[in-house]
Amino acid sequence: MNKKMKIFVIKLFALAALLNLNYNVLLAHCEIPCGIYDDSLRVQLIYEHITTIEKSMNQINELSKSDEVNYNQLFRWIDNKEEHALKIQEIVSQYFLHQRIIIINSENAEAYKKYHNMLELLHKMLIYSMKAKQTTELKYITLLRETLHSFENLYFHNH
Repeated sequence: MNKKMKIFVIKLFALAALLNLNYNVLLAHCEIPCGIYDDSLRVQLIYEHITTIEKSMNQINELSKSDEVNYNQLFRWIDNKEEHALKIQEIVSQYFLHQRIIIINSENAEAYKKYHNMLELLHKMLIYSMKAKQTTELKYITLLRETLHSFENLYFHNH
């Protein structure tokens, strides 16, 4: 199989993965004001998802270099990478942005700056997890970890 054909088949499998994704995404804790939250657990889950995406990227890169590509395994690692990136997006959006980050009035300059910084870090995590879905560039793993670490320090300093 020539290189162009291999690339076409890989893209075809990736498209199939997108079309057949099982959207049983991780659902964050309910959005009713019950007061039961485990913020540190959510942060640890994100770290675990980042590590899973990293392993998936490494496996995809390794399998792609083979003379005889195992397309079944390649497809599974691509799907795995997509699934865990979506889970990060779900936790960041549904849990932290929807439920845990409180809107701060700009009149309190110090609190507003911290609020703005948390929003910026969460937005970066959403973008980096999207980029991790689109590529196998490990720089997005580094960026995700660094951003999560920064968010963790800022968030838990406030809570």
